[in-house]
Amino acid sequence: MNSQFAPLSPGTLTERHYEMLVQAVVDYAIFMLDPAGVVVSWNAGAARIKGYAAGEVIGQHLSIFYTDEDRRAGKPGYLLDRALREGRAQDEGWRVRKDGTRFWALVVIDAIRNEQGELIGLAKITRDITDRREAEGRYDALRAQLFQAQKLEALGQLSGGMAHDFNNLLTIILSAAKLASRTDDPQRLASLLDNIQTAGERGAQMTRNLLTFARCEPKPSRLVDLNRLLDAASTFISQALPKSMTLQMQIDDGLHPVQLDPSELDMALLNLILNARDAMGGVGTVQLQAGNRQLAGEVDGLHGAFVAIAVADQGCGIDPAIRPRLFEPFFTTKDTGKGTGLGLCQVYGFARQAGGAVQVESVNGHGTTMILYLPASSGQSADAQA
Repeated sequence: MNSQFAPLSPGTLTERHYEMLVQAVVDYAIFMLDPAGVVVSWNAGAARIKGYAAGEVIGQHLSIFYTDEDRRAGKPGYLLDRALREGRAQDEGWRVRKDGTRFWALVVIDAIRNEQGELIGLAKITRDITDRREAEGRYDALRAQLFQAQKLEALGQLSGGMAHDFNNLLTIILSAAKLASRTDDPQRLASLLDNIQTAGERGAQMTRNLLTFARCEPKPSRLVDLNRLLDAASTFISQALPKSMTLQMQIDDGLHPVQLDPSELDMALLNLILNARDAMGGVGTVQLQAGNRQLAGEVDGLHGAFVAIAVADQGCGIDPAIRPRLFEPFFTTKDTGKGTGLGLCQVYGFARQAGGAVQVESVNGHGTTMILYLPASSGQSADAQA
């Protein structure tokens, strides 16, 4: 087949052909340096990107392309030394054109050696990636805006959850206040007033937690003695139950200490108790059990020593069809005005934040057991006051 261009075989490629190839490249600045960093060749891409004609730059040191800041910091010499020592140096940064404008460059400097291994110079390739960097900057700005929008959404959901939890605390405070006004027993009165104070303190802690979240600061946590905490919480939590219900607690001795925010655990337990209350229609016994467990991956892939806290009701159980949605924010099967769908969401979030998990055991028509797994802490001892 006839053609006006005869293909070149590898043996016919000459130094002139390579020079023509390099000169044809206009998207990259490709030029040679001697071992001291002086420019000895210049292609069309270098002229386009940097603005210098070949006659203006050949014989000049490569430092003329660097900013004043980089020259003072010795960056040109550092990159040359690295290329000579390691065979290659790569860098990204600002470079300066002939007219003084800056562009963001991706630079590679390779050491060139002859067949005898002797250094004969360096090849420098520069690409203008200013557009890519600006696009990345716009992407980062959009990502920051999206993060802020997600944070505002989370704050909205958290505020809804806080309102839900505050309502639970107010129920305890009002119930204890009514009972206190009707009793003449000093010991009973002191106990009820203590419950009111405890609920008020929990509410204040919740407010502090909300402010901590808004400031993106970590929530306070400490090493907690669960035996003390659960004993103290029993009276507090039982205030949320009507007289037609009882809270039966079975707490093993010597529970592992755990690292967490005590008020978050109190609120998780309160949400589980209230769910059990609603599932039983306000009549019956809710059981709360706690014991040490060793897990080997059977619960959400968790391994090691844990404390299992189980809240069991004798209600109608959970329909298997809705079980996958139990921990979704705002998902509820309760009538309008009787549930926000945030209680189990808070329990799940607390468990995950603590490094644990929540397991659901339920048989339709035979009740539900919610098991909270909290990892044992490696600390030496728990605080005296949970």
